[in-house]
Amino acid sequence: MAFKVLLIDDEPAALEGLELWIDWEELGFEICGSGSNGAEGLRMIRELEPDLVITDVRMPLMDGLEMIEAWSREGTKPVKFAIVSGYGEFKYAQKALRYGVNAYLLKPVIPEEAADQIRDIRQELEREREERSLTKMASYEEAVMLIKELLDGGPDALGGMEEEANRLSDAMPAWNMCLVQADPENLARLWAKAAAMAGKGEYIFLVDLEVHGFGIVYGLNLAEDNEPAAAAMAEELLAGGIGDRRVFMAVGQAESSLLRIGRCCKTAKRAIRYAFYRDQNPGLIRYDQVRHFKFEDHFERLDLFEEMLQAVLLLDKPALQKALQSADSSLRESKPNPDFVKKIAIHVMYQIMSHMRETAGPVAEPWIEKYDIPRISGTVMTLGDVMDDLLSCAEGCIDLFMQEQQRQSQGIAQEITDYVREHYRKPLTIRKLAEVFYLHPVYLGQLLLKKNGISFNEMLHNLRIEEAVRLLENSRLKNSEIAERIGYGHYGQFLKQFEARHAMSPNEYKKRMF
Repeated sequence: MAFKVLLIDDEPAALEGLELWIDWEELGFEICGSGSNGAEGLRMIRELEPDLVITDVRMPLMDGLEMIEAWSREGTKPVKFAIVSGYGEFKYAQKALRYGVNAYLLKPVIPEEAADQIRDIRQELEREREERSLTKMASYEEAVMLIKELLDGGPDALGGMEEEANRLSDAMPAWNMCLVQADPENLARLWAKAAAMAGKGEYIFLVDLEVHGFGIVYGLNLAEDNEPAAAAMAEELLAGGIGDRRVFMAVGQAESSLLRIGRCCKTAKRAIRYAFYRDQNPGLIRYDQVRHFKFEDHFERLDLFEEMLQAVLLLDKPALQKALQSADSSLRESKPNPDFVKKIAIHVMYQIMSHMRETAGPVAEPWIEKYDIPRISGTVMTLGDVMDDLLSCAEGCIDLFMQEQQRQSQGIAQEITDYVREHYRKPLTIRKLAEVFYLHPVYLGQLLLKKNGISFNEMLHNLRIEEAVRLLENSRLKNSEIAERIGYGHYGQFLKQFEARHAMSPNEYKKRMF
């Protein structure tokens, strides 16, 4: 990152020469502004915060040395100075040394000589920047360690670090914590954003709190500044979009001392739980918004979850959806503790899966593995997420049972079809078949119709008449003998079925053969 240089000279040609003759980019600087006298330069130093100021000595209103002297008295940020002066102004050079001026450039300025001195200044700036960075990093890590101790055990856990903790606490009038929770994939990106934010701010610290979240501890000029400060942090964290990923954020109650940061954390955790009942992007939740709300300790309509289980057992999707919608509405109205709701949902899902294992056996295992029950107990779940997972599990169970039932039904239907093909010559009815296969006659008839595309009776007559044709073509049996052999007790019934399929009688069929 380039350092900033400010140029001050009352001669436009001299300013232009400094700008054009020196390769500032190659030297690691960028010109942030220029002024024409010391008074203007002093104002620009305050506004632009340059790293280096190159100034002429003799200027109207306030000369360069007076400007340097004024900044040495009031300056809030260290600035390097280089002065430009002629050969006959040695007294200025002597005075400049007393103010700690870093370079003395003689007029006319020779670019190569100036570049050497400016390069030396840049090296000094880089060294100081690195030292500040290391010092800041060490101070940051020390502050984070103090905060963790305060969060874990309060002021009594500081163990000899009370003075450091008080010094840090006194740096800002108020303190608070923003709690951030997200799924693991999104959490790393949010942490990186928060770390960049902490790097830019002076009293912002990141602390690990749990698997799915972290805390941002920040100082406030006033407790009343909490709302805009928290909103700005949330906006910066969410900048760039998060897709359909869940991110929960909440800020606690601001405290006047960092030593009470544990209270901020506790109230932030209380606030973030209310994200459970906000299905859209929950946004930032402030403790003062929810401090008067209270979760119910129980839920009266547990029967609705029993109805869900019953609907699964009956393979009744409409009843399942109705029970789930009723439960969702009732939960939103009464707002029981989110942990309690999650435990109920997990219990129901385990009940469903237990039923699947008992009924479908090994077939159910691949399906069960698709459902991540522990996910429900995670932090970044809304009521809508929990109910969606529960519905998906229950409907998936119904679908699996129906597929398995269909597969088994197809197997039974094939067995029945094979049995009919083998026994069609005997007096066979659908009721007798139902007795053989222990099925209801109506259900058995539906199975065969779905399997073969024709009814049981149609199938039976087709098999018998096909056999009659073979006998007519290859035997000298009488028509009545053929009818009896293929299962018809009455010749008239045989004749009716034969004519229906061949549009002629058996005798006419024989004549056509010869």
